[in-house]
Amino acid sequence: MLFDTHVHLNVEHFDEDREEVLERAKEAGVGQMVIVGFDHETIPKAIEMAEKHSHIYAAVGWHPVDAIDMTEKELDWLKELSSHPKVVALGEMGLDYHWDKSPKDVQKDVFRKQIQLAKQVDLPIIIHNREATEDIIQILQEERASEVGGIMHCYNDSVKYIDACLDMNFYISLGGPVTFKNAKLPKEVAAYVPEDRLLIETDCPFLAPHPNRGKRNEPAYVKLVAEKIAELRGEDFDTICRMTTENARRFFSIDV
Repeated sequence: MLFDTHVHLNVEHFDEDREEVLERAKEAGVGQMVIVGFDHETIPKAIEMAEKHSHIYAAVGWHPVDAIDMTEKELDWLKELSSHPKVVALGEMGLDYHWDKSPKDVQKDVFRKQIQLAKQVDLPIIIHNREATEDIIQILQEERASEVGGIMHCYNDSVKYIDACLDMNFYISLGGPVTFKNAKLPKEVAAYVPEDRLLIETDCPFLAPHPNRGKRNEPAYVKLVAEKIAELRGEDFDTICRMTTENARRFFSIDV
């Protein structure tokens, strides 16, 4: 069985065929998934889907691109939702230096506040990182995020930062880019990460793996990610499925 640790089935890309997408995921062997909410629209939908489906869980957080829109009201809302029985993590949160909607200092402040909240409510965190690895690691260290641990979602940087993440009780999650022909870094990461810290995801509807690159991604395609990682690590597919599913359940504290 496969566990997709990061999906966005709560966005409009799936409004026309959401149930069919879930059925295809089931047929592909995806037994569990976490839907990540990241703003006013997607957070309630993540909760709603988790309540409706026993195999779906939710994560709630505030995306760094929209950090400028976050107030104490949103932070209180996240705190309230953190006690929901199907909410298994806070996030996605972090830093995004690619887009300039939210100034870096605002992003950092909102990031720190969410880490502090996670420690307060004792939930692990899911990190969004775009072109900001060193700043993210520094903040995680300064805020002692190791106390709750987390996931480096869709990790896209060099192996040189992996040990620092592992030392903070973080897991490394890989998605579609590991299947891309010229994507050297994620392939190196896939081979490097210890077996007890590796996770898989789609980040759907984004980053569809080969041979579906450029199309809408969906949870069923996490199987392609697992197959490529098995190849890169020299292990069989079933081993990768079992290993990454066990890791996900342990990280999210899901008992089955």
